[in-house]
Amino acid sequence: MNKVILAAAALAVLSTAAQAQTVRIGTEGAYAPWNIVNDAGELAGYEIDLGNAICEQAGLECEWVQNDWDSIIPNLLAGNYDVIMAGMSVTEERKQTIDFSQEYYPSDPARFIVMTGSDIDVSNLSGVRIGVQSNTIQAAYIEENLAEGNTVVQFANPDQSIADLAAGNVDVILADGSFLESVAGGAQGAFELVGDGIVIGGGVGAGLRKEDTDLIATWNEALDALKADGTVNELIIEWFGEDGSTF
Repeated sequence: MNKVILAAAALAVLSTAAQAQTVRIGTEGAYAPWNIVNDAGELAGYEIDLGNAICEQAGLECEWVQNDWDSIIPNLLAGNYDVIMAGMSVTEERKQTIDFSQEYYPSDPARFIVMTGSDIDVSNLSGVRIGVQSNTIQAAYIEENLAEGNTVVQFANPDQSIADLAAGNVDVILADGSFLESVAGGAQGAFELVGDGIVIGGGVGAGLRKEDTDLIATWNEALDALKADGTVNELIIEWFGEDGSTF
């Protein structure tokens, strides 16, 4: 009888441990409205709310890890966290190294932003200084299509690129439209979006290690449920406004 009790107790401990599995989520904390550090010094944004909702839906404990963009994939592969939620577009190039969950935001077209009143014609860029965040799909697009005849300035984080645009160190910036809309909308008219949106990558999804197939399946099951009950669309509208791209 004692052996049966001990076995049952051991199973209960194992079951509790499984339920309390901690998933570490890496994010940048510098890309509004996807992920930011708020006035209280805490991570906030669409992906923070969604990541927490996914963990609650899946019965997982969430632990957020803030990480610079340039090393965000290497640190996932190194095991410093288990999932990336950082406004990362799904691309074939990235899929050679990591896997992705299903998309939790449809394709976010890139946009150009300039200082208000600029006479730069983004349909025919020549002899200008183009700012872009390094290791992004926008940086790859600029190098392939607009590097010749222009000066490309790469930045480690998006806030630095906006600061250099304001300081006159670059003439135009290319980045995700949703991020630049938040910049233009909160800058009292200092910046303006110009030109049409440019679709470069796919939608935005969570990055995971290829071998973590169980976690990928769990993440997708939770996203399916949150899309079905309207949570994902509600969070998109909350953080991106009524013009946000919903499912």
